[in-house]
Amino acid sequence: MVDQARLPDDLDAGAFALRAMTAEGPAVLALLGGATFDMTPAFGTCSAWLNSEDPVAAIRTHGIPTALDLPAALANSHHAARDAGRPWLLAPVDLQVIKAAGVTYVRSMLERVIEERCRGDAARAEAVRAEVRDIIGDDLRNLVPGSPEAMRVKEALVAKGWWSQYLEVGIGPDAEIFTKAPVLSSVGTGAKVGVHPISQWSNPEPEAVMVVNARGRIVGATLGNDVNLRDVEGRSALLLGRAKDNNASCALGPMIRLFDAGFTLEDVRRAELRVTISGRDGFTLDERGMVGAIARDPADVVGQMIGAHHQYPDGAVLFLGTPFSPVKDRGAPGMGFTHREGDVVRISTPRLGTLENEVDRTDECPPWTFGIGALMANLARRGLPR
Repeated sequence: MVDQARLPDDLDAGAFALRAMTAEGPAVLALLGGATFDMTPAFGTCSAWLNSEDPVAAIRTHGIPTALDLPAALANSHHAARDAGRPWLLAPVDLQVIKAAGVTYVRSMLERVIEERCRGDAARAEAVRAEVRDIIGDDLRNLVPGSPEAMRVKEALVAKGWWSQYLEVGIGPDAEIFTKAPVLSSVGTGAKVGVHPISQWSNPEPEAVMVVNARGRIVGATLGNDVNLRDVEGRSALLLGRAKDNNASCALGPMIRLFDAGFTLEDVRRAELRVTISGRDGFTLDERGMVGAIARDPADVVGQMIGAHHQYPDGAVLFLGTPFSPVKDRGAPGMGFTHREGDVVRISTPRLGTLENEVDRTDECPPWTFGIGALMANLARRGLPR
């Protein structure tokens, strides 16, 4: 049996959406009041369900009571212990577009500036980090992006020769929003996450993830790991796709918590994210960060992603950005943190549960083979909506 601590503390009090692989194919399931309901016969996909007028009410009107041993399914999700004949958890989204916002926290913004100044050389990071702090300090912490005060800071930094494209999206009017991964390519809890072997400087990016319907309404939240190659992006921001979109480089889960009277966007703003990393070499890291330390409000970032100028008819999920990038030395002093094969990364917050994944090379992670065509064919064979 799995450790119950990996599930939300108040599981029986909330409404949740999850996806599980079964012998027939992917199933879309709901948890409400401690009971499990199958949403697949009514909607076919998680996207269609969450695009309904009221996803929580839809559980009561369309959900079919079903049996699910959730702790057993969670345990069976671990890549090394999986029994293909029993259910296991998938990433909790299917047809939603997977988007991400970058440089939304002061700490991560400064780390991006450091990557850029280092040109991807981790050995120079600590010296550059100290230089950046001497110039900027914490002056940006309370800046409102796009405000007149932020523009004055920009002018001062330009005058010192320290302006950066990362500072532009960090304190300028426009957020950095990009496509993190293709539809259906994200992995769930227990799966391996991939780091491309070309990288010598990589890290997890623990993030709160907004789940957004086609009308732009935030309907829930989950946890995400936006695995990143710091040296690749540091060489050039034009290599963002190379740094971000690789096999198994996007993890989501363990499930979506739907917004209702007991859990709202305000609860996400107040949440504390915790990341722990345990390596085969004995290395450990334990850091925490507040979602609410974000420079742009989650609703504002979502508003920049979807609206009159940009639509997502199947909905979208949006990584809000990471409150921290690990910098604890691993090895020689001043070299900072980088992943090694076998690292176990746990991202958690009490009301969303724990997303746990083990790091491996991208070419050693299971290849992505189940795409949109495979899902549509599977639903057709089962006579389900699509």
